[in-house]
Amino acid sequence: MKTRTIIGIGLIVGLSSAVLWGCGESGSAPRPEAEPLPVAKEVGQVPLASAPADEGEPVEGDYVVIRLRAEPAHLNPITGTDGYAMDIFDNVFESMTDRDYTTFELRPQIAESWEISDDHLTYTFHLRKDVKFSDGTPVTAHDAKFSFDIIKDPAVDAAALRNYYNDVLSCEAVDDYTVVFKCSQPYFKHIDFLSLAILPKHVYGTGDFNNHPNNRAPIGSGPYVFERWDTGSQVVLTRNENYWGEKPKLKKIIYKFITDDNAALQVLERQDVDVMLPTMTPEQWVSCAGRPDFQAKFNLIKGFAPRYSYIVWNQRRPQFEDKRVRRAMTLLLDRPLILDTIFRGLPRQATGIFYDEIENNPNLKPLPFDPKEAKRLLDEAGWIDTDNDGIRDKNGIPFTFEMQISSGIREYEQMATVYQEELKRAGIQMSIRPLEWATFTDRLHTRNFDAAPLSWASTTVINNDPYQIWHSSQIEKGSNYGRFVNEEADKIIEAGRLEFDRDKRIKRYYRLQEIIHEEQPYTLLFNGVNLVAVDKRFRNVRLYKRGVVPREWWVPLELQKYH
Repeated sequence: MKTRTIIGIGLIVGLSSAVLWGCGESGSAPRPEAEPLPVAKEVGQVPLASAPADEGEPVEGDYVVIRLRAEPAHLNPITGTDGYAMDIFDNVFESMTDRDYTTFELRPQIAESWEISDDHLTYTFHLRKDVKFSDGTPVTAHDAKFSFDIIKDPAVDAAALRNYYNDVLSCEAVDDYTVVFKCSQPYFKHIDFLSLAILPKHVYGTGDFNNHPNNRAPIGSGPYVFERWDTGSQVVLTRNENYWGEKPKLKKIIYKFITDDNAALQVLERQDVDVMLPTMTPEQWVSCAGRPDFQAKFNLIKGFAPRYSYIVWNQRRPQFEDKRVRRAMTLLLDRPLILDTIFRGLPRQATGIFYDEIENNPNLKPLPFDPKEAKRLLDEAGWIDTDNDGIRDKNGIPFTFEMQISSGIREYEQMATVYQEELKRAGIQMSIRPLEWATFTDRLHTRNFDAAPLSWASTTVINNDPYQIWHSSQIEKGSNYGRFVNEEADKIIEAGRLEFDRDKRIKRYYRLQEIIHEEQPYTLLFNGVNLVAVDKRFRNVRLYKRGVVPREWWVPLELQKYH
């Protein structure tokens, strides 16, 4: 899916629309204000602050300070599985091609042109000759081949990414600026994944790639260069003054790590950060967006977000082996109540495993909240309280389990607490275990967990490939964290990769979704919503379906804050 996650090329851990928090008071000094703009409606892509005619052309200068909810483990686009890291290294690294933010059409980046053979087995990319890495070294086809070889190396921690290259037989640097890929069979996503994030071979080609020192000091060819990483505090990027393309107007992007949502809102209100990514929480939005003093400082926008949240069940645990039990677990979660009370009705209840409504099966509806039916299914599956201790058991195993959550995310704590009480009434004992980010993600990767709330996000929005998440080959080192196995599902996923007709592919995936609906490896929660507040001094701020792009922004000279 070219999915991200707050872990991943895959997964965002944390409902990005989320927490119960109020608003702090502002302590910022007065500054010149931009022209007020109305709160935007929900649409796919909305201009937030187009420059008024009397402000002239965009100008250079100023920084943008962005709050991130977690600190990434590293900044390597090949081994990285962290959505927060991706927000950073998207500005540092580039691929041969990219997708237009609005139309999703393929557009050149490092490659100025490309050809695809009629049989979809040969892809030839012609690289620009004026692209350099931030250390001044030219970007060549040899760097593209190196990046491909690293992805294919089984010793490299890139299993989530490597699955997209299963059918790529070879990569050849024909000359310094031409690279050719040969494939064993067609795949409708080859053109996206063969474009590669290109890393400099002379930097990353020596030493342990998985633990390379430049994983914390990345070198790429993007519009910004890495300046420094202050552990526990921030990552600072500086504009690449030798960038081959159109240079951004903002001189620096500063990512501040603030894990607590309440503290983050206070910092935002002081205007010590300019925007909170990926989103404000629903409670913050409801409490703050209508306040005149808040609207005087920030432009506000609400829009679609290509992500869905869910609870994953580890099917290697005896409690979750039986699909009847997993179905019961979904029936015991009052999602409408949680949506209305914790999330203030702002997201939508998720109906499918894709990000575009067209790709989700319209015939499938979320399971209702039905404790009576859940208890019947648990009884049928053999989970009965045989010793009258109030906890169901089977074969001497009590139905107890642990829900791990990422610490500091209050909406998960709220949701888990509500769920805990309902499970207790059904004879199931769930403990809640908040974990720091690094520990949380490590337990996911090692499959050392019972259940966890997560969220998947996609950078492509449409034309997604479910292989990374749902194919059985991805159980041990890929992104199939719940260890879902279904032979028919595997065949559908494999056949879908060969289908270039989107309508036919979607119909195949309708059946896949029916299987997943029946098996309930996930309890689906909510579709994402972006709730964005941006300091009013910024212009050209747009919310795309893929999110906001701060490197597009600029600030009028009289409003510039940092020099």
